[in-house]
Amino acid sequence: MDLFNYSRRETSEVNIGATPMGGSNPIRIQSMTNTATQDTEACVAQAKRIVDAGGEYVRLTTQGVKEAENLRNINAALRQDGYTVPLVADVHFNPKVADVAALYAEKVRINPGNYVDAARTFKHLEYTDEEYAKELQKIRDRFVPFLNICKENHTAIRIGVNHGSLSDRIMSRYGDTPEGMVESCMEFLRICVEEHFTDVVISIKASNTVVMVRTVRLLAEVMEKEGMHFPLHLGVTEAGDGEDGRIKSALGIGALLADGLGDTIRVSLSEAPEAEIPVARKLVDYIGQRNDHPYIPGATAPAFSYLNPARRTTHAVRNIGGEQQPVVIAARLEGKLDFNPQFMPDYVYIGHKQPETYTTEGKEASEVQFIVDADVWQNQPNTWPAFKSDQLPFLSACNSPLKFLFITYMGLNDEAIACLKYHPEMVLIAQSNHPNRLGEQRALVHQLMSEGLKNPVIFFQHYAEAETEDFQLKAATDMGALIFDGFCDGIFLFNQNNPQKGLHIDDKLIDATAFNILQAGRLRTSKTEYISCPGCGRTLYDLTQTIARIKAATSHLKGLKIGIMGCIVNGPGEMADADYGYVGAGRGKISLYKKKECIEKNIPEEEAVEKLIELIKANGDWKEDNPKA
Repeated sequence: MDLFNYSRRETSEVNIGATPMGGSNPIRIQSMTNTATQDTEACVAQAKRIVDAGGEYVRLTTQGVKEAENLRNINAALRQDGYTVPLVADVHFNPKVADVAALYAEKVRINPGNYVDAARTFKHLEYTDEEYAKELQKIRDRFVPFLNICKENHTAIRIGVNHGSLSDRIMSRYGDTPEGMVESCMEFLRICVEEHFTDVVISIKASNTVVMVRTVRLLAEVMEKEGMHFPLHLGVTEAGDGEDGRIKSALGIGALLADGLGDTIRVSLSEAPEAEIPVARKLVDYIGQRNDHPYIPGATAPAFSYLNPARRTTHAVRNIGGEQQPVVIAARLEGKLDFNPQFMPDYVYIGHKQPETYTTEGKEASEVQFIVDADVWQNQPNTWPAFKSDQLPFLSACNSPLKFLFITYMGLNDEAIACLKYHPEMVLIAQSNHPNRLGEQRALVHQLMSEGLKNPVIFFQHYAEAETEDFQLKAATDMGALIFDGFCDGIFLFNQNNPQKGLHIDDKLIDATAFNILQAGRLRTSKTEYISCPGCGRTLYDLTQTIARIKAATSHLKGLKIGIMGCIVNGPGEMADADYGYVGAGRGKISLYKKKECIEKNIPEEEAVEKLIELIKANGDWKEDNPKA
């Protein structure tokens, strides 16, 4: 694939009702109801809201045969009111339910982790090759009759692998790895190919964006090697709500869309399903702006691995590069230094101004690390020069042990390369005005690698946005692949504010967005991490209110990961990536987890948040909230 020039991966077309996917069709957008599937009226009303918001598929949980059969009534009611949206049945644990759902839904999602294999129990199982082959035959024996039903009824399927629900069989042979997730999918895909069943869509998801991106990249590669071109459904599971859910989704989904992967997306927010649709639309439209962009003549560095990227080797310059966490640079050009202590940037760019011209709030000026333009730099304490490409001849006259260089890919010419070889103390701030800025910034880093240069790289992303959500989505999308490629030594976000044109994003919000992007990419932690699902018909407690209560009680526990899950489908599995888990166990009942271990079952919902706090305290992970700390 071309890492520097955008084009969509070629896929086969899948017929899903009247809304085909893949091939030359646009990237489709979808969501999932969170109403009880036996409540026809509620499901129909919510499906209409999803469609009215722009959703092109509506998924409904079908935990039993009764729910599967009621899809007929839901489908009929929607068609009667003029809604032709395809319905997707979401099936776990019971293949018989999938058989019934295939009669009434336009597509059926099955989960390889629990379609035939027993639900995950985290037990290690030993198989001989012969025994393992027998397990695969069990899958085939059960799966082929389902495919025949789908053929007869013109029903598409989605093979939906979730990191949180891999089977013990797969885990025992492949471990908790991208390779295991891909093989879980391929076992079913190979049967589809053998049976000449082509109306197949694939998803392979995780709440950990690093795992999700690496696994989808690997899946696309494995399918290509086996001559498969099935379309991909993208999503970050349990992304959360608010800005956390949007940034995490944009980082993971955006990184894959930017590489041409993905034929439909679902942004999983712990909010009303229809709230997901405008976010998904913005992601798809933003990536679509890269169509037919000017060619970028990049060359892949021999040492780079797209499927198994490692952090690029760099020299440490003060606290930038090497093995250190990525830094955040903020801009303050208006003569005032005002910061949120939780998201205090490592460096503050002030351009042509001098530190003494600034007033401060919440941070002493002597504590701030300033970056000023090189032509006004005066070697003041905690002040570092920033050069532009046309100032390279003056570099040697500057004795600063840390220098910054604003540079574009096209500016990385022979003179700049020679200069960088003599100045390892130079940190690059990569800029781009290209319609595909990812392609140019990637090309710059690949050229550095090919030249053997180890200067750290900070990515400068500039915007002119009026809406906070638009700024956050674009910034996370543009940083996604750069983070997952292992290139990010720092991030510098900037919005070209112009109040007269309605363009204004608060400086402190920009700072927070930079830190949140790094946290979503698992590079730097600045606050509590919440892994919360969007809810569905299986959720038997008020998810939205519960998330708000847990956040209010625990948001000061920086670095702690807390999972808030509606049910057991992915709950225990995602708990493996969380420190503590709050999982729905039944109507109004909650189970609490410490990592993979269930500590207490069936707690009444009204007591569960306090019990969670007690569990955190009992394990020594609680600290009192001190806003001044």
